[in-house]
Amino acid sequence: MPPPLARIIQQLKREPSRTGSIVITVFGDAIVPRGGSVWLGTLLEFFGELDIDASVVRTAMSRLTADGWFERNKVGRNSFYRLLQSGRQTFDIATKHIYGPPASDWTGRFELLLIGNGEDRDASREALKNAGFGSPLPGVWVAPSGVPVPEEAAAAGAIRLEVSAEDDSGRRLLSESWPLHRTADAYQKFMKTFEPLRNWIGHGERLTDADAFTARVLLIHHYRRVVLRDPLLPTSLLPADWPGRAARTLCGEIYRALLPASEQWLDLHARNESGPLPKPGAGLFRRFDGS
Repeated sequence: MPPPLARIIQQLKREPSRTGSIVITVFGDAIVPRGGSVWLGTLLEFFGELDIDASVVRTAMSRLTADGWFERNKVGRNSFYRLLQSGRQTFDIATKHIYGPPASDWTGRFELLLIGNGEDRDASREALKNAGFGSPLPGVWVAPSGVPVPEEAAAAGAIRLEVSAEDDSGRRLLSESWPLHRTADAYQKFMKTFEPLRNWIGHGERLTDADAFTARVLLIHHYRRVVLRDPLLPTSLLPADWPGRAARTLCGEIYRALLPASEQWLDLHARNESGPLPKPGAGLFRRFDGS
C-alpha cells in the first residue's frame, strides 16, 4: 500500500467510528452510478482494506436500513442492499454539490425560506444544510438564488421568498449564515491530508486496483464532509484567498487519476443480485469537469 494512503487510513482509525458515513460515500460515489444495489460481501471486502471488522460493517448496514436509507434483499444466504427511492433526492443533491461545476457569477438574489415551529422543522434542518442553505436566525434559511429546495423543507411548510441584496449586504448576510472560517480550515486540513497522495501519483507510481478504489472512497469521504457544509457561493461573495477552489482542483485531479483502476476493481469484485454490477453511465467520467 502506498505510504500516503497508509497514513490516511491510520488517521481515519484515530477518529471516532465513521463506518456508516463511509458506507454512504461508497454508495453515492460508486454503487448508485452502477444501479444502486450491491452484495454485502463486496462491502466487507472493501472494509477489510480499512481493517474494519465485518461485524462493525453489518451493524452499520442494519442501522442504515432501520433509518430508511436501504432495503435488504436476501438471496439464499447472501444479503444485498439497495438504496431506497426516498433517499435518491438526498443523493442527487449531494452528487451535484460534490462533483458539479463551480458556482457561476452571482445574480444578486437569494432564496429565503421561513420555516415555522412544526414537528417537521428539525427533520428539515440537515437536508437544508446538505443542500447548501445557511441559517442566520432560527427558522430562517438562505442560499443564492437557484439552489434546489429539499423535499423535507417543503414538507415542513416552508414559505419561499426571493430577495435581492447588494454585494456588501450580501456578504454581511453570508457572514451571519455560514461558519465560513471553519469551512476554510476544513479545506486546508483536507489539502494537507491528500497532497502527499497527489504528489505520489504525480511521480508515476502505480496503485493496485484495490488501493485505487480505497483511495477514491476515502478521498470523497473526506471531501464531502467539507463540501456538503459549503454553500458553494459565487466567487464575488467569497474572500480572495478562499481555499475551496484549490481543494476542488486537488480532489478532481486525484479522482480522475484513480478512476480507471478503481472502476476496474468494481468490474472484478462488485456484484448485485444478478451478477457483476452494470457499467456506469458517461456522467461518472464527467465528474469534476472544469476543475
